[in-house]
Amino acid sequence: ERSQTCRRNRRRSQQAWGVAGGVRIVLSLEISADAHVRGYVGEKIKLKCTFKSSSDVTDKLTIDWTYRPPSSSRTESIFHYQSFQYPTTAGTFRDRISWAGNVYKGDASISISNPTLKDNGTFSCAVKNPPDVYHNIPLTELTVTERGFGTMLSSVALLSILVFVPSAVVVILLLVRMGRKATGVTKRSRSSYKKSSIEVSDDTDQEDSNDCMSRLCVRCAECLDSDYEEAY
Repeated sequence: ERSQTCRRNRRRSQQAWGVAGGVRIVLSLEISADAHVRGYVGEKIKLKCTFKSSSDVTDKLTIDWTYRPPSSSRTESIFHYQSFQYPTTAGTFRDRISWAGNVYKGDASISISNPTLKDNGTFSCAVKNPPDVYHNIPLTELTVTERGFGTMLSSVALLSILVFVPSAVVVILLLVRMGRKATGVTKRSRSSYKKSSIEVSDDTDQEDSNDCMSRLCVRCAECLDSDYEEAY
């Protein structure tokens, strides 16, 4: 009985590590996924899953996504991949699962369209890339809720801040720059402006006429004063 137990343990060790020419070869396949994902009713949700394999990706690689409802031990296969995509054609997720990954980049993600409150539950992502077949199976807890008015309002406000505020700042800077350029051009035009000979002569004639008028007024005033003195 003891020898049988040893043989079984040796067989398990060989399956887990692999033996080639008496040398142990580690068959490593590491899978990562988000532990918790939050989504909203009617808005597409992406379930991320990535993997790292010591072997090159071949057409033998398989990906399997399963779903387990809350407070239940029953699991449901919702997606299978092997060279081609095979989303489920029955059950709760019928026609709502789509491929969102790239196996050559180590991405095994999927998306759920039109999620509802009934989609809450636990999802698991399993990847096999022979000879790497022994790995962890990460679990993702999905929580779907209704998007409230406050959340929608905050999203709109955030969008406004990210889009309209930078645009307004750019417009203001452009207007300020244009105003400075216009002011500089006006100053330069005034400083470089020279009067023509006709304008100079007109100004001179105007000044002479003004002098004549002032002299005439003074003369008239003297005459009036002299007449007044004689009459007196």
